[in-house]
Amino acid sequence: MKKTLQEIAEYVGGRVEGDASIVISGLDNIEGAGEHDLTFAVDPHIEEAKACRAAAVMLPEGVADFPKTALYVEEPRAAFARLLELFTPKLQFPKGVSEQAHIGKDVKLGKDVVIMPFAVVDDHAVIGDRVTLYPHTYIGQYAEIEDDTVIYSSATVREHCHVGKRCVIHCSAVIGSDGFGFTTHEGVHTKVPQVGNVVLEDDVEIGAHDGIDRAAMGSTVIGHGTKIDNLVHIGHNCKIGPNCLIVAQTGISGSTTVGHNVTFGGQVGTVGHIKIGANSVYAARSGIIGDMPEGVFCAGFPVQSHAEWLRMQASMKHLPEMYKKFRQLEKKLAKYESK
Repeated sequence: MKKTLQEIAEYVGGRVEGDASIVISGLDNIEGAGEHDLTFAVDPHIEEAKACRAAAVMLPEGVADFPKTALYVEEPRAAFARLLELFTPKLQFPKGVSEQAHIGKDVKLGKDVVIMPFAVVDDHAVIGDRVTLYPHTYIGQYAEIEDDTVIYSSATVREHCHVGKRCVIHCSAVIGSDGFGFTTHEGVHTKVPQVGNVVLEDDVEIGAHDGIDRAAMGSTVIGHGTKIDNLVHIGHNCKIGPNCLIVAQTGISGSTTVGHNVTFGGQVGTVGHIKIGANSVYAARSGIIGDMPEGVFCAGFPVQSHAEWLRMQASMKHLPEMYKKFRQLEKKLAKYESK
C-alpha cells in the first residue's frame, strides 16, 4: 500500500509540517524505518527519532523544532495502531465449513462463518455470525460463541461456556477448564465437581496458553474489554471487571473480585476470596494477600504502596554497609561493657 503523508494525516486526524506529498509505503519502528517509511516517537525517544532514516515521523502535539517532516497527532501510539491495521492486509479465508471439520448434532451456525479443517464444534453449540474457528479448535457442548469472534488454533472453549462478541482467543488457551477444588479426608483428595461455566463479555482478548477456570457453581466472568496476556491463570469463580489489563504469568486465585480498569504487571499473584478495588495498578511480581482499595499504585510482596516499596528497595542497597557498621558498633559496645 502507498499513501501520501497528507492522506495519512487526514485518516488519523493529524497535521503535517514539512512535505505533505511524501509517499509512504510502509511503517516501522525508529531503528528499522527506511527512507519510504513512517515511524512514530514519544518521550523519551524523540531525540533518537531526529536521526532516523524514516521519510517522516509521527509526533505528539507540542514537540517543536523537529528537523524532519513530521505528522502531529494527539496520541501517536493510538494513531500508529490504526495505521498498522490500514497497511497490513487482512487475512482472507473462504467462508463456510470445511469438509474436514466436525459439526455435532443440533449445532446452530450463523452467517458467513469460517470453520477450518479439523475444528470440532460439539453437539448443541451455538456459533454466531462471522465467527472464525482456526484448525484444531474445540467448542464444547452447549457452548455459545457470539458474532465476530476469532478463536485461534488449538484453543478450547469447553461445555456451557459463553464467549461474547468480537472476542479474540489465542492459540492453546483453555476457557472453562475445571476449577481446582478438592476436599481432603484422611489424606485423600476428592474432587469437588465444577458445574459452573466461564463468561467472556464482549471485546475480551485471551492470550496464548491462558487457563480460565470454570466456576464450581455459577460463572467465572471476564468483563467487557478486558485484555489478558499469555500464560495467565484465572481461578474458578473470579469476577474480573471491565477494561482490565492482565500481563503474562499473572495468577489470580479463585473467588477473587477485581474492579474495572485494574492493571496487573507480569507475575502478579493473589490469594483467593479477596476484593481488589477499581482503577488500580500493581507492578510486576506484586503479591496481593488481602482486600485492596480503589485507585492505588502498589508493588512488592506483601504488596505496599509503590513509593514505599521504592524507598525500601533503595535502603536495601545499603544493607551490607549498614551491617558492617553495626558489627563495628557491637564490638565497641562489648569493650565498654567489659570495662
